[in-house]
Amino acid sequence: MRAFRAAVEAGDLDAVEALLAEDVVFTSPVVFKPYPGKAITASILRAVSEVFEDFRYEQELAGADGRDHALVFTARVGERELSGCDFLHVDEDGLIDRLTVMVRPLSGAHALAEAMGARFEQIAKEAEARAR
Repeated sequence: MRAFRAAVEAGDLDAVEALLAEDVVFTSPVVFKPYPGKAITASILRAVSEVFEDFRYEQELAGADGRDHALVFTARVGERELSGCDFLHVDEDGLIDRLTVMVRPLSGAHALAEAMGARFEQIAKEAEARAR
């Protein structure tokens, strides 16, 4: 999805949030349970933008129906380099209703989990405020 990619690459997190459906479901690479809702998804994405360094998309793939997209990326978390993919699905209105992130290698996923875990209390507070 070009608009999402452009917003992420520009660091325009308000534009990223505007592309999310209210009922979006975010599936994290480091926790089992999905996170439902725009507020928590936007808050997680804002935190990730602080954790990832040298982030760049390298490839964009689209499904035949135009509703499924994959954005392949590379980034660094501290000393750990990782690669990953954002899998996006858009609803009938063109808003993202599913966002699944996968990363590798395991050492990069561990670094990401540690960095995000340290921020999760703040993420939850921000999501609660956004939901109001």
